[in-house]
Amino acid sequence: MKLISNLLFLFFFLFFSLTESADPLANFCNDNSRTDNTSQISRNIDNLLSVLVSGTVQNGFTATSLGEADSQIYGLSQCRGDVSKNDCSVCIKDAAESIRKLCPDQSDARITYDYCFLRYSHATFFGQVDTSPAVYYWNVENVTGVDDFNGKLGSLMDEIRSEAVGPAQNKGLGKGESKVSPLVTLYALAQCTRDLSDINCAQCVAIAVGNFPRFCDNKRGCRVLYSSCYVRYELYPFFFPLDSKDSLVSSSGIHESFVATKP
Repeated sequence: MKLISNLLFLFFFLFFSLTESADPLANFCNDNSRTDNTSQISRNIDNLLSVLVSGTVQNGFTATSLGEADSQIYGLSQCRGDVSKNDCSVCIKDAAESIRKLCPDQSDARITYDYCFLRYSHATFFGQVDTSPAVYYWNVENVTGVDDFNGKLGSLMDEIRSEAVGPAQNKGLGKGESKVSPLVTLYALAQCTRDLSDINCAQCVAIAVGNFPRFCDNKRGCRVLYSSCYVRYELYPFFFPLDSKDSLVSSSGIHESFVATKP
């Protein structure tokens, strides 16, 4: 019986891990940007995706444009700063392939995975704080000891926001942990796109955290996905390197709800 239980746990843990890493968390196809898939814009998108993938595999981030005048396309792709080069490569290649399937005739499209993000548009967006479309995921279970938890969460978010806008080598990434109790640890991460200035990165993260009470009030976990930043907290380790002192058992039974708001 114990063996069966262990096998069942392993199945559900692997199922959760694979579905979380393999499927996009969100995608957006702007229907007001439709274009003929035989047009010069469409060809530029295909060429741009190739440049974005190769640059991101090498550097973890690429922002560039291709084309001229009405057929110019701007693109940005980035991996989360804590993931390995191999995970980054797999994620960004999947993103480039999937976005053309999901948005085959739109020149403004975005796709977000847990490990990476990719977008392109016919209008420049570099350096701008973009909180649309907004996608929120939250754990359906509530925390206990709400006041203490929210105090710890607020302090930790301040710390990782400062880290994300800190030294250039942080590459827009802030992550950390805080003990809520002797047996419970809170983990949090913020990632800005690397085209943002420090002040714009801080603004994007602040907007995300400011929406916690609206969508994730007293929840055990939350993810905010914007086009310029990604913010997440959980009561289990989810960023790298994983904390070997903690178990991933709690992540295998997660039940999440989500809501998306369009521009």
